[in-house]
Amino acid sequence: MALLQNIWWYLVLIGVMILVHELGHYWAALYFDVKIETFSFGFGPRLFGFRRGETDFRFSLILFGGYVKMAGEQPGDEQPSDPRALTSKPRWQRMIVAFAGPAINIVLAVALLAGLFMVHYEKFPNPNSPVIGYLVPDGAASKAGIKLGDKVVQFEDISDPTWEQIAIKGAISPGQPLNAWVTRGGERLHITITPATEEKQGIGNIGWAQESEIEVASVLKGLEGERKGLLRGDILVSVNGQALRSISRLNEIENQTDGAPLDLVYSRTGQEHRVTVKPVKREEGPGGPRWMIGLSLQPRVEVIRLPFPEAIRESARQNVLNTQLIIKSLEGIVQRKMSAKSLQGPIGIAQMSGEAAREGPVPYFGLMAAVSLNLAIFNLLPIPILDGGVMLMLFIEMLMRRDLDMRVKETVVKVGFVFLMFVVVFVIYNDIAKIFPSG
Repeated sequence: MALLQNIWWYLVLIGVMILVHELGHYWAALYFDVKIETFSFGFGPRLFGFRRGETDFRFSLILFGGYVKMAGEQPGDEQPSDPRALTSKPRWQRMIVAFAGPAINIVLAVALLAGLFMVHYEKFPNPNSPVIGYLVPDGAASKAGIKLGDKVVQFEDISDPTWEQIAIKGAISPGQPLNAWVTRGGERLHITITPATEEKQGIGNIGWAQESEIEVASVLKGLEGERKGLLRGDILVSVNGQALRSISRLNEIENQTDGAPLDLVYSRTGQEHRVTVKPVKREEGPGGPRWMIGLSLQPRVEVIRLPFPEAIRESARQNVLNTQLIIKSLEGIVQRKMSAKSLQGPIGIAQMSGEAAREGPVPYFGLMAAVSLNLAIFNLLPIPILDGGVMLMLFIEMLMRRDLDMRVKETVVKVGFVFLMFVVVFVIYNDIAKIFPSG
C-alpha cells in the first residue's frame, strides 16, 4: 500500500513540476511568436492527446519528464525560410525561451513556500540560540570535545550562527575540519570539528543536535503512548530522571532499554504528569528493528501565520539559502569533497513524496517547493541538452557573432545526451543501493 502511495504522490509532484517547467518555455515561445509543434507530458511514443491550433498536446509513454518541440529547435532542423522557426529568432529571444522553464520553477518554489507560510509557519522559540542538547556517542562533536550545554557563538566565518546555518555547513563539509567557537561556563573556547561522512547519503554528520523542548506531534495507535493517555501537543520533560533536551536522546534511551519500562514525565497546559511506559519492539522501518513507545516527536514550535509581505521575504530567504546549499553540494561532489551518494533520484524522491504526503499537506508542498528549486538549478547547469547548455551555446555564438558549426552542435548534443543518461542511471542505481545496501 505504501509503495502505491509513494508512486501516486511522486507522479502528482513530478507532474506539476514538468507542467510548470514546460509552460515556461511554451509561454515564452508564444510571446516571441515561435511555432510550437508539440507539448508533451513525458517522452517516447504518443499515448493520447489532442491538437489545438498547430500544437499537438500529448501524453507520452515515459513519464520521466516532458518537452516543448518548436520548429527549428534541434540541430539539423533549421528552417531559415520560416520566420516563426526558433532559429529565425534573435539569439537573445532564444536565450529567454531557454531560461523561461527554470525561471518559472524558481517562481513556483517561492510562491509555494510563501503560500505555506501564510497559513502555517513554524517559529522556533530560540532560533538564534544554538545550544547543544545531544551528542552522538563517539560522534565527531563528542570526539572534538563539545559538551552538552555548549552554545555555538561562531562557526567558521559565521558569527552568531543559527542552527540552520550550522547544519548546512556541516552537511556540505564531510571530512573537512571546521572551526567552532563555543561558550562554556562563561569561557569562550575554540574547537576544531571534522564531520564524519554518512555512509548512505555521503553528507557530513557532526553528531550533535540543538537543545529544544520536545513536543508530541502525533500518537501512534495501539502502542504505549496512546494507552497511557499522551496527546498531541504534550511536552516531554524527562525520562528515568534524565532531563530531555533532544529527540535523539529519547530515541537512544528507547533503544537501550531492551523493553524495560520507562518513567516518563510530561507537561500538559503547564501541569506535569508522570507515567510508566513499556517500549515495544518494531521490526519494520528504514532503520531496522527498534524499540519504541509510539510517539512521533518534533521540537516544540509555535505555529503562526505570516502576513503576505513577510511570507514572501521569508520564502525568498529560505530559497536563497537552499540555492546556496544545492550549489555548494554540487561543488563538493565535483571537487570530490562530498560523495555523489547525496544525490536523490526518482526512487528516492518517490519515497520522500509518499512520506511527506502521509505527514500532511504542509510537508508535501514544502517538498514540492524544494524539488521545483532543484529542478530549476539542475536545468541551468551548462550541460548540452539542458537549458543551461542551450544558453551557453547561444552565449558563445553571441560572442563569436556567428553560428557554431552544425557538426559541432550535433556532436555536443549527443555527448550531452549520453552524459545525462549516465546521470539518470547512476542516481537510480544510487537510490536502489540506499534501499538495499550491500553487506
